[in-house]
Amino acid sequence: MFRALSLTLLLATLAMPVHAAPAPDVVVSVKPLHSLVAGVMKGVGDPYLLVRGAANPHAFALRPSDAKALAGAELVVWAGHPVETFLEKPLTTLAKDAQVLTLVREPSVRLLPVRTGGAWEAHDHDHAHEDRPGGDLDSDGHVWLDPLNAKAITDLIATRLAMLDPERAATYRANADSQKRALNALDAEMKAALAPVKDKPFIVFHDAYHYLEDRYGLAAAGAITVSPDQPPGAARLSALRDRINKAGAVCVFAEPQFEPALVRTLAQGTKARTGVLDPEGADIPDGPDLYGKLMRFNMRSLVDCLSGG
Repeated sequence: MFRALSLTLLLATLAMPVHAAPAPDVVVSVKPLHSLVAGVMKGVGDPYLLVRGAANPHAFALRPSDAKALAGAELVVWAGHPVETFLEKPLTTLAKDAQVLTLVREPSVRLLPVRTGGAWEAHDHDHAHEDRPGGDLDSDGHVWLDPLNAKAITDLIATRLAMLDPERAATYRANADSQKRALNALDAEMKAALAPVKDKPFIVFHDAYHYLEDRYGLAAAGAITVSPDQPPGAARLSALRDRINKAGAVCVFAEPQFEPALVRTLAQGTKARTGVLDPEGADIPDGPDLYGKLMRFNMRSLVDCLSGG
């Protein structure tokens, strides 16, 4: 009887469900990077997003809930300076115990320089702080706007997550492989769609699209403002109108995060049409699908405006 009871208890214990460890606590800076992380974590957990909705990362302030998330983070994913300057101090105070994946410091991520001179005036960097976290002041931080960089970022995320959570390493790798296949298809789609308009010049709101332009050979001719939160003055607007006319710019692109009236004002008196480009997915719901939707939105906007559609 005792042996039978012991065997019954043993079998019941073995039949009990095994509760897996909780998913790693991951905090991500901006929506496109959050989308890539969410894709790798699909079926495991959801990363925490800091800059939500149409908020501007160049002028973002942490909420108490954000500070709490950073304090409990095991991994923080961000591009680095100069895109998410709001994160520089919190990474060394609130998130001091977390692993930090700074994309501009990863050799597998292709970097392009911050453009300077003429229509590409430099951002006002404080070179006294070049040792800040992610402080590569000479590199453009909008690295996600090249799908090939997105593939590299996907691999980096999967590797870091597997280190934090080895029991689910196979899941992260499978998700990463699936995401990279989708990114390959996206890249091919964008290359084909943008090829007919790649030689048509255009003006962007701020210099956030260097990676997109370089990947597909687009002919950007300048930016409206050197700082997204600092509108250009009358002299700058006059100079940009001259540049639009001299360059034969077909389009001037606004961004959903900022007042579009400025772009309409700039285009007045020129032959340029107006459109909208978005570096972050302001109006797209968060999640694994955001990245592809964002890139296709920009692809369609470029094709429609530059082709006159």
